[in-house]
Amino acid sequence: MNREISKINYKIHTDAIKEYLLQNLTNEQLSYKYASEVDMLNVSLFNKRAKQWRKENPDLNGNMRDCASINELLVLANMESYNAVLISKGIKQKERMIELRKLARTQLLSIEKLNNTGLKSLEDK
Repeated sequence: MNREISKINYKIHTDAIKEYLLQNLTNEQLSYKYASEVDMLNVSLFNKRAKQWRKENPDLNGNMRDCASINELLVLANMESYNAVLISKGIKQKERMIELRKLARTQLLSIEKLNNTGLKSLEDK
């Protein structure tokens, strides 16, 4: 179910790419642009590109997102939505990556703190 949530947000993300970043591109350029945006999210969250992950994990089925934790998938879904907003505002990729890395780190830390303390206190109520 968690992987499905990130797939839904992936659609939001790709729609923003299609609407704002893909004017006058060839089919080859279109493929590269989508892959470039996805890899930017991968690097922002996982600190590696999909190709690097596959090389490091040849025995695992699927991709890095299929092997991600629930916390990482939640943050990834948020990153895809936020990147769609940044794209629609005309923010360049380099600047978006900086913002997305900050978002990923902040949210992962918040979720980790919640997992360590917050959920227990919520269950006690």
